[in-house]
Amino acid sequence: MNNAKLVGLVMIVAVAAGCATRRTPAPVVDARASKAVSAKPSATLAALPAAPSSADFYTVKRGDTLYSIALEHGADYRELAQWNGLEDPTRVRVGQQLRVTPPAAAAEPERPAVQVGSARILGRVESRPLEALPPLPPRAPAKSELARMQAVKPPPVKSEPPAPAKAETPTGAQFIWPVKGKVLAEFAQPRRKGIDIDGKPGDAIVASAPGRVTYIGSGIPGMGKLVVLNHDNGFITVYAHNRNILVKEQQAVARGQRIAELGSTDAERPKLHFQIRKGAAAVDPLLYLPK
Repeated sequence: MNNAKLVGLVMIVAVAAGCATRRTPAPVVDARASKAVSAKPSATLAALPAAPSSADFYTVKRGDTLYSIALEHGADYRELAQWNGLEDPTRVRVGQQLRVTPPAAAAEPERPAVQVGSARILGRVESRPLEALPPLPPRAPAKSELARMQAVKPPPVKSEPPAPAKAETPTGAQFIWPVKGKVLAEFAQPRRKGIDIDGKPGDAIVASAPGRVTYIGSGIPGMGKLVVLNHDNGFITVYAHNRNILVKEQQAVARGQRIAELGSTDAERPKLHFQIRKGAAAVDPLLYLPK
């Protein structure tokens, strides 16, 4: 081999060796590249419906009727029959559980569940200057200023005694006496839930306030022929021991309108047993009637 070929071979080997020793640079990873943060499954926040209270139900006792239960709880017997799915209001049995308050309203449509999870942060986070701090509270007055302020006292304010509360009555109407007569027996809870008024058989019994007839009949033991009126603001009036009833259920009546004739049904003598109720609570009629 001549010198020219040897020199060329040496140069080729040197170039090849140089290429073999060159290293490829490692890839550069940008730490600022966006990364998705995986969100963990969240729990659904749901409110459980409230359980019915024991005050919503009544256990039927011996001698009870649907009408007496309705009166004692300030409800219409038709509503009680509807709430309890009773086709015959005269049929209730001892020990039976009856709902005496309106059922809960229909459940609201289900709302989408509230999910709690990690937010996805895209891009880099930039630093921003802090916002201006809130203003400082006003400076407290100096001792000299406090002394001057205490020296100047405002004139005393005369307080008026509160006016005595008036008995609550139906809107736009004052109770009137349902019959003219002497009070034979006054209100005495729990034995007597109304007053007894003396009278002659056939005397006119009038509505004590405007309202609507919610019950007529003899379905409450010891009350004889009975009329029950429903008034505004949750008031109820009861007229018992009548000889004859002159109105019908669901009839609207005016104050002073004749609704029955005084009698002695289920009573030892002719009289009117009269009650005023505020919802389920019996109140003293003498506090509501004119003196």
